[in-house]
Amino acid sequence: MSSYTQNRRTFIKSAGIVSLGFLGLTQYVNSKSFMTPAVNNAGYGPLLPDPEGIMNLPKGFSYKIISRQGDTMSDGFLSGDNPDGMATFSGTNGRVILIRNHETNPGDENGPYGKNLELLSKLKPGQVYDYGKGTMPGTGGTSTLIFNEKTGKVENSYLSLAGTVRNCAGGRTPWQSWISCEENTSRAGEGLEKDHGYNFEVPASEKIKLSTPLPLKAMGRFNHEAVCVDPRSSIVYQTEDRGDGLIYRFVPSVKKQLAQGGKLQVLAIRDQKSYDTRNWKALETPKMPKNRKFEVEWLDIDEVESPEDDLRLRGFEQGAARFARGEGMWFGDDEVYFACTNGGETETGQVFRYVPSEHEGTAREKEAPGTLELFLEPNDQDILKNCDNLTVAPWGDLILCEDHPEPFVVGVTQKGEFYKLAENTGYRTEFTGGVFSPSGDTYFVNIQGAGLTLAISGPWKKDA
Repeated sequence: MSSYTQNRRTFIKSAGIVSLGFLGLTQYVNSKSFMTPAVNNAGYGPLLPDPEGIMNLPKGFSYKIISRQGDTMSDGFLSGDNPDGMATFSGTNGRVILIRNHETNPGDENGPYGKNLELLSKLKPGQVYDYGKGTMPGTGGTSTLIFNEKTGKVENSYLSLAGTVRNCAGGRTPWQSWISCEENTSRAGEGLEKDHGYNFEVPASEKIKLSTPLPLKAMGRFNHEAVCVDPRSSIVYQTEDRGDGLIYRFVPSVKKQLAQGGKLQVLAIRDQKSYDTRNWKALETPKMPKNRKFEVEWLDIDEVESPEDDLRLRGFEQGAARFARGEGMWFGDDEVYFACTNGGETETGQVFRYVPSEHEGTAREKEAPGTLELFLEPNDQDILKNCDNLTVAPWGDLILCEDHPEPFVVGVTQKGEFYKLAENTGYRTEFTGGVFSPSGDTYFVNIQGAGLTLAISGPWKKDA
């Protein structure tokens, strides 16, 4: 077991402390005057002005831009625009395999094939999910970077999934692959050859390898955002980026083999039909209280390829709970965290925590149901605004990327103290994809609209 895994477990075991801390938020200080001792102790101290005007970081930290939109990769294709969700995997001799999504649409001139699609001919139609009749191919998908932490350099880079649309986030599997999610439900026609709204699996590989673009249709066709996988059962949890979205669970027929099919279900609050968790002021529904655990049940749902893109509507009618733009998702040890970007009374974001049943996905699940908790809802954009991608740091803190024109990377300690870890000062666009290397020595993050991927290093904490 790596120290990274051990420290994530420490975060989980401290969950009771975290919940108590979130109730008070007593260590909060305004993000623009981030100087009090309490916050310095919680995080890494004040953010210092960057001479380059791109990213402010605490003392002792530095960043390096390791990829830019338009860079020619090792395989001859171009690094795509709008990098989004990411995952890291261990390579040989300490190298890091970094897989990135690209949230781009057909017709995007900043895709991997060049402005005039001059590189598309390098691929056979079968290597591209949606060839777009040669004129409107999917420009989303994934790229893979092989990063050497010792030298701080990218040693190899390549296109690893081609022809998909608006690949937003996804999730790392325990069997060394990345699930890439399409945040788009376009149908075939008007230039597109295939339906969209699916997940795709991309193996982690140091060698240049374009994955087979096989849609995992049994996982549902909807506006996918992120997933996370329970390593014990291979159950996949999924978020939906819609203002009236649901939380989904996919129980595979065969562990570690998602392409073999399985059962799709939607999350419902036990004994509370069609519960609304969004807590918006305008809603005339009871508000979901913070830090209260609700027992959960999972409802089967049919017609999962949803030609009418109505899974969320049918699921809600059946009794599923409704969420406000489910986005980032992360599996710790025995717990799932997910962000709802515009949930809450001020619509500035929520974080939920789901604890699976000890009999998750089996007939005995009703004996000890899983529980859902509104883990975090500050309702103050100076504390947190529009949380999106999230991860758990090696030292146990929850690390959140903000989806906002003036975003921060925000940390939350086990005691519920908030702190700012980074500030985007160079571009009015969101942070995306924040994730640590397997060693915990590097935090990778994207400045999405600028098409940049950065590696941040510094005196990271190693133990909780």
